[in-house]
Amino acid sequence: MSGSNSSDASFAQAASVVPETGGQQPLGLTVHSLPQAGDAMAALQRSRSGRWQMLGLLLVCAAPVIASYFTYYVLRPEGRRNFGELIEPQRALPAQAAATALDGTAHTLGELRGQWLLVSVAPGACDDGCRNNLYLQRQLRETMGREKERMDWVWLVSDGAVPPAEIAPGLQGATVRRVDAATLATWLQPAPGHTLEEHLYVVDPQGHWMMRFPARLDRAGAAKAKRDLDRLLRASASWDQPGRLQEAP
Repeated sequence: MSGSNSSDASFAQAASVVPETGGQQPLGLTVHSLPQAGDAMAALQRSRSGRWQMLGLLLVCAAPVIASYFTYYVLRPEGRRNFGELIEPQRALPAQAAATALDGTAHTLGELRGQWLLVSVAPGACDDGCRNNLYLQRQLRETMGREKERMDWVWLVSDGAVPPAEIAPGLQGATVRRVDAATLATWLQPAPGHTLEEHLYVVDPQGHWMMRFPARLDRAGAAKAKRDLDRLLRASASWDQPGRLQEAP
């Protein structure tokens, strides 16, 4: 049909006509992303990545400590029994609590972290039980041999009394701090039916009270306590080093 042919020809001709643009390229259509949504997604991804990195770093730092405790508490031969009582859950020392030296110098309990601690508690008058504990503490540390530099023996004086002059020579090498009895009661605890002064306590380098030896320890008991201390020091040898790192003020 002539009308149909005429319409097709007109459509083809119109389609072949290119508009004049004054020598410039035709304008293109560009689709832009949404910057605000993109930035938010990137920030979320960075936040998630940072959290995973921080978690990984914490696990790497804690791994040696976890491994040593796993070795001591879990991977031990059947039939082995601790002489000391394991404290579960362990109790962190009150780091900011005052721990004054006998000469009046101000310190805190937190400054004791960084070493294994063998601790006794007693009033300043230091009766026979107190003196026996101090003697055993010193002897136990000395029997550690090369490992003794990883352990401090500590006497926490629970009142304001001045220790007798005659015991001063025996305290050479000890760390003596005066700590309020109420503060000590929030951290250390005796076995039922006993007093705080009757025991020796073991604190790990992180500042956690983790073991209590039986009340009124004698020399036979001290030999058994030494075996526990030997195992603890061996189990922690991969991450614990002699000497106390100074914390930043």
